[in-house]
Amino acid sequence: MSADGPVKALLIAMAQDPAPAVCSLQRLTPERLCFFLPESSTKLVESDVHPQLSTMPQKWDWILTSDPESFAQSHKTLVELLPKLLKSWNVNPGELVIDITMATSPMAAAMMLVGFPYTAKVVTLGIARPEKPSDSKVIIVGETARTWIQSNPWDEEAFSIRQEASGYFNQGSYVAAGKVFRRIEARVSGGLKPLYRALSDMSDGYRQWEQFHYRQAWEKLKSASKALDLASAWGGPPGISSFLKGVKENVRFLENIVLDPAEVKSGLAQDLLAHAKRQIERQHDAEMAMRVLLRGLSASAQSRLFHTYQIKSWDVKFEQLPKSLQETCRNCYLNEVDGKYRLPFPAQFHVLAEHHDAMGKTFLSEWPKMKTLIDAADHAVLGQGFEPVKAERFHQLYDLVLKIADIHERDLPQFPSMAL
Repeated sequence: MSADGPVKALLIAMAQDPAPAVCSLQRLTPERLCFFLPESSTKLVESDVHPQLSTMPQKWDWILTSDPESFAQSHKTLVELLPKLLKSWNVNPGELVIDITMATSPMAAAMMLVGFPYTAKVVTLGIARPEKPSDSKVIIVGETARTWIQSNPWDEEAFSIRQEASGYFNQGSYVAAGKVFRRIEARVSGGLKPLYRALSDMSDGYRQWEQFHYRQAWEKLKSASKALDLASAWGGPPGISSFLKGVKENVRFLENIVLDPAEVKSGLAQDLLAHAKRQIERQHDAEMAMRVLLRGLSASAQSRLFHTYQIKSWDVKFEQLPKSLQETCRNCYLNEVDGKYRLPFPAQFHVLAEHHDAMGKTFLSEWPKMKTLIDAADHAVLGQGFEPVKAERFHQLYDLVLKIADIHERDLPQFPSMAL
């Protein structure tokens, strides 16, 4: 086995001197090989390259450029043929090595541009210069002293590409952000992979949270924050420390929900209200935001009923209710499917008010305003109507819900902004 091989696939330029190509092939021993060369050099492949190889590639082919000095022609040829060839060879992103040693400048530019999505290594046999010492060992290729030079363009490009992923993340497009981070992870060099794997897991964790999968989100964010902590200890990207601070606050919030053994989670109402706010601010979805907001208010009432008065709104016992409401419950709130008595949304607050609870009293005092806003939600498309709800209705309801639930906006979980 060579020092650097075998590699999955190699795209290599060829000219009139076959020696650099032979040296590269002997070192890399590619499983799949594609020459990029002018037609005049094809005979050299069979006469001067293949006979010198101890191990032949499993598959090989060539792509011909009609004009090695023309970037346009070289690029047009490669973009038409190379992706199809790599697909037929089952070459995945990051598995292609590009050797530009014998390429003309236009050929090299075309190879880099077309091959960039597939490569994680670019190599060249540079001319050894005594005045410029190199870390690579000097090797004689033909009659020329050369040094083996390799780099990964993704290590530098990742800095700008991750800005795209950060933008997706900050918009709440966590699936898109995760895909970009995974694309970067597959192509950067080994030492950088843990960072982008952690950022991908982080995106996946927030996606799980947006879908209310609290345990999965907690576990993802907990492990990803530890990995980012390690990356931060070694310097990490700028902005990682402030981002991590917000993530750790979120992990603690999720931990309280996940480890809360009660049937009614105390932190659920805060999460729903924060979720509704993100719907209006990030997705500009007033319809969905209104529905989530009303559910958040109901969750606040359920929590107060359960933790203060031991009343389960979905399974009410008559003796727990004030006498003034027992007959109403018996006649109106029976669920015929399971035979249990359930308190509907307004009734939850009536029960609280009868217990002289501040939340119930505030709800009743604000009922005229609340009724108007609930009607707006019910008349919307996701309610029972045909007209989309206006954003200002959400903001009116949001302020009212915070007042009734006695929740301050600063107590709601805030998703951190990613600026790497």
